[in-house]
Amino acid sequence: MTNQLPDIGKISPEIFDELIFPHLGKKSKSVLVGPKHGVDIGIIDIGGGKVMAITTDPVFIVPEYGFERAAWFAIHILCSDAVTSGLKPSYLSIDLNLPLSMTKEQLEIVWKKIDYECKKMGIAVVCGHTARYTGCNYPMVGGATVISVGKKSEYITPQMAKKGDLVVITKGAAIEATGIFALAFKDRIIEYFGEEFSQRAEKIFYQMSVVEDALTAASIGTREKGITSMHDATECGIWGGLYEVAKASKVGMRIEKEKIIVLDEVEKICSKFGMDPYSSISEGTLLITCKEKKVDLLLKKLSQKKIPASVVGEVIPESKGIILVEQGKEKHLEHPRVDPFWQAFAKALEEK
Repeated sequence: MTNQLPDIGKISPEIFDELIFPHLGKKSKSVLVGPKHGVDIGIIDIGGGKVMAITTDPVFIVPEYGFERAAWFAIHILCSDAVTSGLKPSYLSIDLNLPLSMTKEQLEIVWKKIDYECKKMGIAVVCGHTARYTGCNYPMVGGATVISVGKKSEYITPQMAKKGDLVVITKGAAIEATGIFALAFKDRIIEYFGEEFSQRAEKIFYQMSVVEDALTAASIGTREKGITSMHDATECGIWGGLYEVAKASKVGMRIEKEKIIVLDEVEKICSKFGMDPYSSISEGTLLITCKEKKVDLLLKKLSQKKIPASVVGEVIPESKGIILVEQGKEKHLEHPRVDPFWQAFAKALEEK
């Protein structure tokens, strides 16, 4: 038992098990998937052979990105968890607790962009709350719930990876960490690597979504028809995400590190600012487990959408653990626990 909450970021699995998990309100047979480690979606049986997939997250607005770009990021963060269910998002409930410093013009930019992206994705805004309050500040300016509806036989969760599945990763490591650094410290990036490099790195920002990745993957079929699990690599990056899927599914994995994509911009920025790309926050990177017979079709479909991806390993029995192969040598992979992005970002801000 621990008495400590983290200084920043998500609570530990131990705190979750101690304080949250034992107290989840009334039990309901209609809840097929409830709160679990490494599972970002809940699944409710709504009858008629259909389910509702639900996910809730903060509304995350960073003014320094520019309000339109910040709003794009906010809605795609919310939807990126939802699409890992394999079901297309349908509804949005959103609460905006806005800082007193936010102007009408800024709110208009944010809301019109959220509206535009919701229309593109086929999402209806069904309810919410909007106000300004003392004590509210950026970047956490509220919370939202995204709801998907689909067939009970087609949803997936990170609990469904099976032995023999192949592991596919889209876009590569540290997409979010790199995209954020490219914007937040643009002048320094130009100083270190030049203008052309900075422009390439800045474009990575718009890769920080797995909406298209996940919906493209699910289009080949789910469960025995193809995709068995999907998970976006957020806190603690690829290593954290793979660990969470393995633990949720009660399987092992054998991962070949050299097969994971690491963009030149990612490698250089992470090295310069002291971040391990494989354990750094990476919204936009989708971890997929897929039946071997369907992996070629999966890669083809992703390629058609210009989404880079690579097969990096396979799912093995739980008893063998999570094995990382690096330069031909094997070692067991443990959860990083602490994402290096946060310390690196804080240090870079101090030096700005």
